[in-house]
Amino acid sequence: MTASPATVATAPADRRTASGLGPSPEVPPLDVARLRMDFPILSRRVHDDRALVYLDNAATSQKPTAVLEAMRDYYELHNAAAHRGVHVLAEEATDIYEGARDKVAAFLHAPDRREIVFTKNATESINLVAYALGNAGRLGPGDEILITQMEHHSNLVPWQLLSQRTGATLRWIPVTLAGRLQLDDLDALLTERTRIVAFVHQSNILGTVNPVDVIVRRAREVGALVLLDACQSVPHQPIDVQALDVDFLAFSGHKMCGPTGIGVLWGRYDLLAALPPFLSGGSMIAEVTMEVSTYADPPQRFEAGVPMIAEAAGLGAAVDYLTDIGMPAIAEHERQLTAYALRSLAAVDRLRIIGPATSDDRGGAISFVIDGIHPHDVGQLLDERGVAVRVGHHCVRPVCQLFGVPATTRASFYLYTTPGEIDALVEGVERAKRFFG
Repeated sequence: MTASPATVATAPADRRTASGLGPSPEVPPLDVARLRMDFPILSRRVHDDRALVYLDNAATSQKPTAVLEAMRDYYELHNAAAHRGVHVLAEEATDIYEGARDKVAAFLHAPDRREIVFTKNATESINLVAYALGNAGRLGPGDEILITQMEHHSNLVPWQLLSQRTGATLRWIPVTLAGRLQLDDLDALLTERTRIVAFVHQSNILGTVNPVDVIVRRAREVGALVLLDACQSVPHQPIDVQALDVDFLAFSGHKMCGPTGIGVLWGRYDLLAALPPFLSGGSMIAEVTMEVSTYADPPQRFEAGVPMIAEAAGLGAAVDYLTDIGMPAIAEHERQLTAYALRSLAAVDRLRIIGPATSDDRGGAISFVIDGIHPHDVGQLLDERGVAVRVGHHCVRPVCQLFGVPATTRASFYLYTTPGEIDALVEGVERAKRFFG
């Protein structure tokens, strides 16, 4: 039967972990060798029978067997359209889908399960808020939208389009050459004219973990809404939406051991209830006549059409998997890996790290350039050694322009990354330097 819209009773997480300052120092170490056995793809051999070294986790994570089995189980035993039948399969599909909503709500310490909206990815989540705010008439000429210079295009272009549609002005917080937000002029940038502030929790190119509390405090003083892009933080550290005190939070399932094709928008229920639909059709309506329609309450208002049930099953399994391991332990493992990688890469001659040089307020995505070698060439030579990294502008072209580089090579870590894989990265970089003289 369909899950009830009851609230989720959860205890707030520790303020230190919830605000991105890292886990408590007293966390058990991960048994990485055992965890790696949960991920079939990590046993792959690639070019000339080399072990796969997967260091592209900021783009997408690998999937444990538990997630693959949950999706297979749905298709093999429970496949039906959720919310659309009274037969046993339809009720089971509905329970699976709504059960995933409960798990995500608890994972985020959301006070109400109805605040969890399933989308196809974080990009759609951000677009939902931007379009709904515009359609609700919440912005107009004279109003302002504030973002940062380090935003992923998914948290930049929607606000550009919203400013063009409404006449609002788009402003941004600049980034320093140390890879941090330049907050000296925050009071001048975030004013009584600001209607929404949208910024990234952890940068996908710089690795920077931004001071959410500082920005939110100023936003509250002027009555601005806050949207947090948490794509790179939800998979890697404990998150408590109540402690963060933001209004909306967006992330994708595929970066946190879940499948592609499903994302999450968390929003305060009163705000969601005041917004008009983003997409329309079946499932999001209350009453329909030939002349007019009324809309369902959130979250159904924003989930038009047959939902992504198999993907929700996979996301729910991913939440269970990460919860069983413990997010504080994952965060501490990655903090140690990041510190080791920064030290190792800093010792490479002619290599320049783009972003913070220490692991303080920093996540495990490290971008770098090597003088005289194009990042695409570095990436290709690393791939020949079985080391998978990302090359390009990482959908953050303004940051590359700021640092005067066409692109970077980026290595990014996760719970299954080992120090030996970082050594393989450094050895591959040294080989690329020798190859290009």
